[in-house]
Amino acid sequence: MSRPDNPRFGVLRTATFRLTLAFVAAIIGGMILQIVLLFVQMTHFESARSSAILHREADILVQETPQHLEYQVRERATNDLRVVINWVGLFDGHYHHIAGDLKTWPEGLRVDGKVHRLTLSPGDDLPYEMRFLAVRVRGGRILVLAHSLHLLSELQYMIRRGALLSVFPIVVFALLTGVVLSHRALARVKTMHEAIDRIMQGDVHERLPAARERDELERLAGSVNRMLDRLEHLMDEVRDVGNDIAHDLRTPLSRVRARLERATSSPHDADHLNAVIERATQDLDQCFSVITALLRIGEIENGRRRAGFALVDLTDLVADIVDLYEPIAETNGLVLENAMPIDGPLVVFGDRDLLIEVLANLLDNAMKFTPQGGRVTVSAESGPGAIHLRVCDTGIGIPDAERDAVLGRFYRSDKSRHVPGSGLGLSLVMAILRLHAAELAILTGPGEGDLPGCCFDMRFAFPVGAETARIEGYGT
Repeated sequence: MSRPDNPRFGVLRTATFRLTLAFVAAIIGGMILQIVLLFVQMTHFESARSSAILHREADILVQETPQHLEYQVRERATNDLRVVINWVGLFDGHYHHIAGDLKTWPEGLRVDGKVHRLTLSPGDDLPYEMRFLAVRVRGGRILVLAHSLHLLSELQYMIRRGALLSVFPIVVFALLTGVVLSHRALARVKTMHEAIDRIMQGDVHERLPAARERDELERLAGSVNRMLDRLEHLMDEVRDVGNDIAHDLRTPLSRVRARLERATSSPHDADHLNAVIERATQDLDQCFSVITALLRIGEIENGRRRAGFALVDLTDLVADIVDLYEPIAETNGLVLENAMPIDGPLVVFGDRDLLIEVLANLLDNAMKFTPQGGRVTVSAESGPGAIHLRVCDTGIGIPDAERDAVLGRFYRSDKSRHVPGSGLGLSLVMAILRLHAAELAILTGPGEGDLPGCCFDMRFAFPVGAETARIEGYGT
């Protein structure tokens, strides 16, 4: 007995073969429905036709004289009446035979001028159905006309036989077609399974055969390949982040260890030990800040904060963050300018606390890299289908070649290595903006003197229509 997973039965378990079986069943059901409808239409047509023939002939014969009518009935075999009427009989008022090939009165026939469908049993022949019409004629006699339905029976027999003979080759052909198509699909699936097995064994560069994505299976393979590309990119990022974390944490931890070893290697006074402990604490705080920033980025990228999104007025938000950072800017000898428009609110859909965190990180960076006497500006404007929020400074700027790299984790350009930091601020900004489906572009700033300056342009799509904004109290 074969096992259920025998490859010989793989074709029979494919969706293509099951779809073929359903298609075969639909064909058979359609043929049955067609035959039934054809039988109904044929029966109705033949019944109407035979009734018309009987009434037409009866209308002609009732006009004849009794002698001529009897002659017509007796000589029926030699005239046109034989062609259209299968049986004819002339009876007296007591249903006794007078003339014609219909010798006995049909059982159940009534003389009411209506067509009746009765069964006739002529001698030893098998009984068959006919349509009878009995009308009274001159002389108190009764004329009976009969029309056979043998033509309808023959047509129905031919249709049934033709249908039965055609079902078998149609079913066989459909099943063979299903087997061929299923075998082809199974071969493609087998190739994909082999590719997946190689990926599971560690070959992350392997991809599924997607060709030109001409059908559903190839489009599915293309989607899986794009997912694998994304996963490979994320794996590379995780590996790089791990290396960067190890590098960034090793330096401060090594300093802590070296200072503690020097402090314990020889006697020192309390002031010196307190200074060593303070510097070690600062190094440990730097390590904790890196870990906290990474956890914060992971929390934001998880996307769960989106449940708390609401309409946020950027005008009020910028005013709050500028009030908070203005004393810090004055301490550093900088001018912090709020250039938000005053003609109405600019509303985005997001998390107010996270957006404040974005502006806080960008303002921190701007103040770090802008020398004394410089200017930091926060502005916004409404564009086609979006709102642009900008933080610009007149500092040292970011070279074009490094504008994509600075958005990665732990990246520190040569100009910023002397400035304290973990290199995670802009990564945190990007994580928050991705959560808000916003885009970030790094542009050249206004600049002053020899410094090009830098401008971070954040593009937020319009969240809602004007009607919703008015409901929330932000519309005009």
